[in-house]
Amino acid sequence: MENIFWILLTLLAGTMLPMQGALNTKLGNAAQSPFHASMISFIIGAVSVALYVFLTRPSVSLAGLKAAPAYAWFGGILGAFYVTVVILAFPKLGPGLTFALVVAGQMIISIGLEHFDILVAQQHPFSAWRLGGVALIIVGVLLIKFF
Repeated sequence: MENIFWILLTLLAGTMLPMQGALNTKLGNAAQSPFHASMISFIIGAVSVALYVFLTRPSVSLAGLKAAPAYAWFGGILGAFYVTVVILAFPKLGPGLTFALVVAGQMIISIGLEHFDILVAQQHPFSAWRLGGVALIIVGVLLIKFF
């Protein structure tokens, strides 16, 4: 039952990405700067998370943060790159193709990370089924692009 909750919550989070892209693109158009829109999006997100942390006071391990590998701190850079690229691509490609490509990219890197046991909790080797699933996603991208 717990997995169903996380599956539904993750699906809900996925539905928010195209809306976030649309809203950030609108903000970028209004500001005439996709980079400022990306920065504003991150500031609002950071304030929102800070407010949540202030109100709920979840535990944190400062020793764990100090012991984290240096590369673990670069997640924010990847998020900023992603948000900015979506703001730039959204008006040129449209929401369908933009997020079809995002999903294809996510799946391609995900099965690679899982196969080579990089930054993952569980290793999952390549299989014909997994590669076939990614191939179907790529076919879906092509269908969205050309039809």
